[in-house]
Amino acid sequence: MPHRIANAALRSKVMTADEAAAHIEPGDNVGMSGFTGAGYPKAVPLALAERIHAFREQGDDFRIGVWTGASTAPELDGALAEADGIELRLPYQSDPVSRAKINAGRMEYIDVHLSHVAQMAWEGFLGKLDVALVEVAGITEEGNLVPSSSIGNNKTWIDIADKVILEVNSWQPEQLAGMHDVYYGTALPPDRQPVMIVDPSDRIGVPHFVCPVEKIVAIVETHAPDRNSAFKPIDDDSRAIASHFIDFLDAEVRAGRMPGGLLPLQSGVGNIANAVLAGLGESGRTGLTAYTEVLQDGMLDLIESGTIRLASATAFSLSPVGVERFLERVDFFRERIILRPQEISNHPEVIRRLGVIASNGMIEADIYGNVNSTHIMGSRIQNGIGGSGDFARNAFISTFVTPSTAKGGALSCIVPMASHVDHTEHDVDVVITEQGLADLRGLAPRKRAERIIANCAHPDYRPMLEDYTARAAQGAWGLQTPHLLGEAFSWHQRYMDTGTMRPAE
Repeated sequence: MPHRIANAALRSKVMTADEAAAHIEPGDNVGMSGFTGAGYPKAVPLALAERIHAFREQGDDFRIGVWTGASTAPELDGALAEADGIELRLPYQSDPVSRAKINAGRMEYIDVHLSHVAQMAWEGFLGKLDVALVEVAGITEEGNLVPSSSIGNNKTWIDIADKVILEVNSWQPEQLAGMHDVYYGTALPPDRQPVMIVDPSDRIGVPHFVCPVEKIVAIVETHAPDRNSAFKPIDDDSRAIASHFIDFLDAEVRAGRMPGGLLPLQSGVGNIANAVLAGLGESGRTGLTAYTEVLQDGMLDLIESGTIRLASATAFSLSPVGVERFLERVDFFRERIILRPQEISNHPEVIRRLGVIASNGMIEADIYGNVNSTHIMGSRIQNGIGGSGDFARNAFISTFVTPSTAKGGALSCIVPMASHVDHTEHDVDVVITEQGLADLRGLAPRKRAERIIANCAHPDYRPMLEDYTARAAQGAWGLQTPHLLGEAFSWHQRYMDTGTMRPAE
């Protein structure tokens, strides 16, 4: 792979994954690349897991802190968690082995707004970063690093780590060069300056990472694909949610609150988000933009059709079919996609300036518009808040979407009181389920409850919610946000005890 490592001095640092893993010591904090299964190191984490197993066989403990951009893959999170090698994980994960250990109290986990991670690292709140382990697509003759299919926090990891280990992955297309916009103008207060992005197409940085040659202690050559999960076929519920969302955008245009070309779009991860994008593709619009975190298959559809002229993000999150399409037309997409560090893709100042339309998934919403994105029954973490809070609080319009029920209808996703709150009613403008849409803007709490129950709750649960609000209004200590606290939480307890939220007969 000499053509992927064009810098002569760095070729001498090529070694095996086992040799590279030996540079990571027990107790180290390691900043790893990876965001939604894109651009994560493929070989060294597996070798490190084997190193950890070997230490354990000798009776020695070996655990590290793992910092990433977002979720990674079984070869990283899964392998290290299975080896019981992770002491602390942040800021987001979606691995089932990691999730089980976190919820069993065997792994510490810090769930962080994604735009906050780089600043927290620079301020030292997370401790010292010992090693940066970053996948790149290549190294230029000058020694600059060509990012791969995600950027995430990689710039920060490279900047602040004592040592840098690189995986140069030849599976990543060379045409990625030039797609990235790595901004080196961030600073901590009082030296912080405005981030001068006034259109999603604006470039303010350089197309590569900069790293002193002497910091790089190891380079491992790989040829391995990203983790690419297939999307489920679009079902009737997802199609209905997408239709409600499109109708809402049309109404906003008619009301004069946004132009016919809309405002920049942000779309969360998952099947519903992909369905919403598919709905936009059928709306007949052209020339739209996106300022978001991840690019899914649906975004490629919109770019190819001309519905979207430019999409800015920090990572891809494509299915196997989506990857094939991207690789076949990588030159076409390179002119229409910009990948940035997540502290810029999720930057509050930029999100607010651009007037982003945000759409994110959730686990549940309560009748007043508080949203739980992270926890099952209040205490079991699912994945994490990710970047949804960055967009929800700062977007021009913040929408949250979910089917109205879960677990085959046994669980209502509209509840009297959310078992955990990630996004308060102050940051939630619109709630959408397959049942309908509740526009909460300009409504006091009790009016919000009426609208959410009438428009978003499943008919099986609507009478229960209406009965709750009526009795709460009669018996509550205060009528600004009426609640019957014991009964509100009994909704969640009842499901834990019986597997259903329906009242006992």
